[in-house]
Amino acid sequence: SSRVVEIQSQMSERAVELLGLPEDRPCLLLDVGCGSGLSGDYISEEGHYWIGMDISPAMLDVAVEREVEGDLLLADVGHGIPFRPGMFDGCISISAVQWLCNADKKSHSPPKRLYRFFSTLYTALARGARAVLQLYPENSEQLELITAQAMRAGFTGGMVVDYPNSAKAKKFFLCLFVGTSGTLPKGLGTECASEELHQAKFTNERTRFRNVKGKSVKKSRDWILEKKERRRRQGKEVRADTKYTGRKRRPRF
Repeated sequence: SSRVVEIQSQMSERAVELLGLPEDRPCLLLDVGCGSGLSGDYISEEGHYWIGMDISPAMLDVAVEREVEGDLLLADVGHGIPFRPGMFDGCISISAVQWLCNADKKSHSPPKRLYRFFSTLYTALARGARAVLQLYPENSEQLELITAQAMRAGFTGGMVVDYPNSAKAKKFFLCLFVGTSGTLPKGLGTECASEELHQAKFTNERTRFRNVKGKSVKKSRDWILEKKERRRRQGKEVRADTKYTGRKRRPRF
């Protein structure tokens, strides 16, 4: 549903923000459990490149049909990340890693699969890179299991929780550092008193994210021009800008 799509996009945006990527150059990111490529769309929009892994052929078919800009790989991340050392500048994952806690086959051991995933991910990331994994843990044991295997594999970092006081908006992001222990970013909605939190709930999160960072509001003329400029830099064919670019259409009855 469109609501799910919207939440997915918001979480992708937040995950990329937590990666703290350099602004002056395009990066190569890994998207674990990329599904139909929704997070990938946001990564491309920000001017970066990506490779997506997913275990579902059906979801990847949708991504191909949608003509996403990233490369796609059908694989089970519980078997490890099959890329050469130091290849990625960052990794994001939206609502996927908790599945590694389930033993779907008799031979599956969740701690082993998690360790295999994290240790090979650690190797595939450049030094100083981050991995930001948004997940839906079933309980605190799952959170501890996942975090423990990540630390065993060499990562530092920990859990960033957005809107911890809200049953609905609460989100878990496992924020991991390679080689350098950065300071863990603050969760959204953690610093406000309950009254402010109440107001914050009703603002449009989407635009709030953007404008705080001084970026153009989505779908505005500036935003469209910036996107077209990025595409040109990537050597893609883009229509010329005109005075009509980004102009609102009149409603038709």
